[in-house]
This record gives sequence, structure tokens and C-alpha cells, in this order.
Amino acid sequence: MSADLLTRTRARGATALRGHRRRPTPFMVFGGLFWLVMSLAYWRVPMCCDFGQHAAVVERLTADLLSPRHPMADLPGDGSPYYTPYAVTQALFAKLTGLAGWEVVKLSGPVNLLVLLTGVARFTRAVSRPTTGPWAPVFALAAMLLLWGTLGTWWSGFLGLMSMTGNLGYPSTFAIGLTFWAWAWTASLIRDSAPRWRGHAGLGALLGLILLVHPITVIAAAVGVAAFVVPAHGRQWLSRAAWRRYGVGLPWLLAALAACAVAAMWPYFSVFSLAGDSSVDAIHARLYRNTRERFWLGALGLPALWARWRRDGGRDPLVLMFGLDLLVIAYGWFTGHYTYGRVMGMALVPLHFALAVELATPRPWSRRRRALGVAAVAAALTGFLTVHAGAVVPRSLDPVGFKQPPRWPTYAWVTQHVGRGEVILADGYRPARSLPGYGLNLVAPPWPDPALEERERSRRWSAVHTYLAPNSSPTRRAEIVKRYGVRWLLLSPRQTAPPEAVVVAWDPRSGEVLARVRGA
Repeated sequence: MSADLLTRTRARGATALRGHRRRPTPFMVFGGLFWLVMSLAYWRVPMCCDFGQHAAVVERLTADLLSPRHPMADLPGDGSPYYTPYAVTQALFAKLTGLAGWEVVKLSGPVNLLVLLTGVARFTRAVSRPTTGPWAPVFALAAMLLLWGTLGTWWSGFLGLMSMTGNLGYPSTFAIGLTFWAWAWTASLIRDSAPRWRGHAGLGALLGLILLVHPITVIAAAVGVAAFVVPAHGRQWLSRAAWRRYGVGLPWLLAALAACAVAAMWPYFSVFSLAGDSSVDAIHARLYRNTRERFWLGALGLPALWARWRRDGGRDPLVLMFGLDLLVIAYGWFTGHYTYGRVMGMALVPLHFALAVELATPRPWSRRRRALGVAAVAAALTGFLTVHAGAVVPRSLDPVGFKQPPRWPTYAWVTQHVGRGEVILADGYRPARSLPGYGLNLVAPPWPDPALEERERSRRWSAVHTYLAPNSSPTRRAEIVKRYGVRWLLLSPRQTAPPEAVVVAWDPRSGEVLARVRGA
């Protein structure tokens, strides 16, 4: 054996030995444990809230991948923004495995959580200082889970510990995980002195994917990208000489064009048509209520943001990100486009990560940092005990009586009698949001959708209330049954079955009654 070959062999052996001895990072340990616990906690919560809607989307795509029907009614689904690349991937998986829509949404939770956790680790490194310790991602995850407020926020895109038990399998969670990756990718592109054209095009494609998967999240994603790019290149963009010599803005223009191209090529709906859509603004008006109670613990990150402001002269990405997010939220408030309030969940990210990086700086600790650490632990315990404990502590092991995640009744018993695609008339809050998840069609969808004109949706709800009214005439009920193809009724315990309905089954837990419309 030659001396050169022997040297290379020894070098490879030494490298392998160092890799074998390398210890896992704190985030690998605690992040892995959290992934396991959170996946189990998410799995134990039954279908509720928006879950049925996302399961219904998978059901419709599984039935017809190229031309799916409306997610919740027996109507065309052309232009529905729920048919995203994320949902199409879920439907392909359902076709391959034969799983139901609700099962695929459940299995998506651990996958989304993995994307989110890896994104948190990458983004933490992107905003850390050279002296930041290895515990920064762990602290960032803990802050993101617990430092919200003392009033729970059960809403898609708000990734507190409690709300994760319900929305872990939703597209918003996947989009937020991709957003963390996009921010970390942006930071890596900025660190390179020379433009990386493929890298910028790839970043733009990722932003286009986020836009398609969850359009409101891309606003926060774009704000974060701008918070990294503007401090790094803002002055160069104002210099004509820099443009002539380096073309500093061209790579980022390429990224923007790639994002628009990816979004424009999606065949199921036009995401750009959603820009002026206000059909869901009224639903999101609630986000602007009780904001102090729901977010005040996150304010503990303000001292850390202030320290970054003083150190970097206002050019720190987290500081700019926080300020721009507040402008977006204010825009939603003053214009009445309350859907922009969904950015509130992402507006806490700069506070959480600034606090985590500050506390992960190695010792010696100053008196101010020590006080901040004590306050952070106290705030995390407050948030956990008042809002989030029930997410991971089962009721059977709960000695205190923590608030638990919603536990809606299952409607699997309905599917023993009603086939996929059949139309069922129901006006209850829970059944209207759950039944489509089993592949059934409603007369009136509970949520707005661009695929269904809002006036038509209102007419359908009026027909539902008319049919169930005690004083409705048999002729009017027959017209409604014929017009909408109604075959089944799901009645609450307070509602009386009309003469033409035959009771088929009932649920002893909820008291709800399933009836078949005679002659339908």
C-alpha cells in the first residue's frame, strides 16, 4: 500500500471515528421526543372543527383527481382554492393505500410536524450569533409552543401547543414549516457574495408552493424574506454603479418571477384571483378581539428584540420582520380585510426566536439576562398551566382539571347507512362541519368557497332552515328535496322528523337522529 493511500485511509478512519463519537444535539433529543408526544396527542383528538373540511377535500380528489366536485356539496368544484398541491399529494397517497380522507389527514400530522421541526432548527441557526449555544432551537420551540397568552387560540396557523392537537394535519402547518425553510434559505443566499441563480430560482419556487398551499401564510413568508433581503442589499439597490457592476437586484427578481410562475401554472384554481376576495373577512373579525389576553406572554420577547435593535442599528431581520407583520395586521384592521389577521400567529415568531437566541448565549449571564430567563420560565409555566396542559395530559391522568381539546362526537355511525356522495340535510354546527369528511354531500356548505357563489350558498341555507321549520308545508319541503337531491336528514334531539322521513338510526351520545326521506 502506498504512503499516500495509507494516509487517506487513516484520515477516513479518523473522520468515521469522530462521526461515531459525535453526540446528538439537544434539539435532536428534545425535538424527537416532542415529535413523538405531539403526534400521539394529535392522534387522540377526534375529528372536529375544520378537520372535516380538509378530509372532504381529500375525498373529492380521490374520487376524481382531475375534475373534483365541490368539497362539501354536490356541485362543480372548479376554482376551489382547497385543491392545492398539498391536497393532491394527500389524494394520491389515499389512492395508493386505500385510506379514507380523514385517515390521510391524521397521518399528515406527524409529517407536517417533521417539516416544522426541521424548519425551526434551520431558522434558529439563521438568526443566531456565532456565540449562540446549541440550546437555542430547543428554547425557540418551547417559546413557540407556550408563550402566547392566557386565553387559548384554536385557529389554523396558530401553532401553540393546544392548537397543534387540532391543526397539525392542516395545510397551514405544512406551509409554516416551509416558511421557516424559506427564511433559512434566504439567509444562506445572502451570506454568499456571488449570486446563486439556481438557488434564487429554487427559493422562488418554494414561495410559489407556499402561496398555493396556504395563500395567507405566503404574506408572512414574503415579509420574512424582505426582512432578510432589504438590510443586506437595500443600499446597493440605490446605487446605480452596483446595479451596473453586480446586478444586485436581478437574482431576487428571478426569485419573484419563479414564485409567480409556479403559482400561475397550477391548473385547479387561480390563486391571484383571491387577492380581492372578502368572503371570509367576517369570519376572521374575531381574530382582532381579546388580542391582549391571547398574546401577552409573547411580549416577553420584546427586550430581546430591543437588544438586537440596539446592536444592529435596526437592520436585524427579526426586528424588521416584527415591524412589517404589525403593519400587515394594522392594514387588516383599518381596511376591514380581517383575513390579514391570520398573520398574528406568525408575528410572534420574531419575539419567540429573539428570546431563544438571547437566552442561549453562553455564560457569564448579566443580571438583565438572568432576570429575563427567570421571567421566561415563569411565563412558560403560566401558559402551560392556563391553556396548553390539556394538550398532552389526558383527562384520565389529569389531577387538576385542565382544559382539554374539543372532543366532538363521531359521525362514523352515519356512514353505515349513507353512501359516499349522497346528499344529507343538516343544520347543526358540528355535523355540518364533520359529515363531508366522510365523503357525504351537504345541501348548504358551512364555509364560503369561490367555487360556490355566496348568494347561492345563502339560498341553500335558507332552504335548509325552511325545510326544518315546524310550520313548513309538505309542498315546499318536496320542492327542496327535489331541487337539491336530498336523500337523508340528520336531526338534533330538539328537531322533529317530518312525515315523509323514516328514522333509520340514532346516536345515544348526542341524541341526533338519522332519517331517510321517503320517495327521494
